[in-house]
Amino acid sequence: MFFALLSVTLLVSLTASYGVSRIFRNPIQSILDRIVSHEISGAWRRYLEFAILVVGVSGGVRIYELERYITGPNAPAGDGDSRACGAALELTPERWVLEVYRTLVDTLSSIAWMLLVFFVFALVAYVLVRGFELRRNPLVPPEPPSPPSEAGSPRG
Repeated sequence: MFFALLSVTLLVSLTASYGVSRIFRNPIQSILDRIVSHEISGAWRRYLEFAILVVGVSGGVRIYELERYITGPNAPAGDGDSRACGAALELTPERWVLEVYRTLVDTLSSIAWMLLVFFVFALVAYVLVRGFELRRNPLVPPEPPSPPSEAGSPRG
């Protein structure tokens, strides 16, 4: 039963991670096209999609939490060591639902943190790139509008 739970949590985590990477594919590509050259932005996007999958799976499939179904819950001993103190937890339908829900939430939470860090760095990079562009090509202040010509006005 443990291997089925591990397989299901891995599948849920992979599916959620892949879905998020597909949803954010175009925004990430647009940001990278603006910040880095077009020739390497595709490689960076593929790397970020891979990172989304890795972070999602590592955040969603919590091996230490799943070990409770093999060894039982751990309790800290007096010297700071943790030892098994009871029988392994039983996988009931309620625990299945709870574990799948935890997997989904932890997967999305891990990916959200990773994307937040990426977007913060992307915002800083965008500001720097924009600043260098403005320094290279300063904006020319617009000329004030000229007064209407008197040639077309009637004279009295």
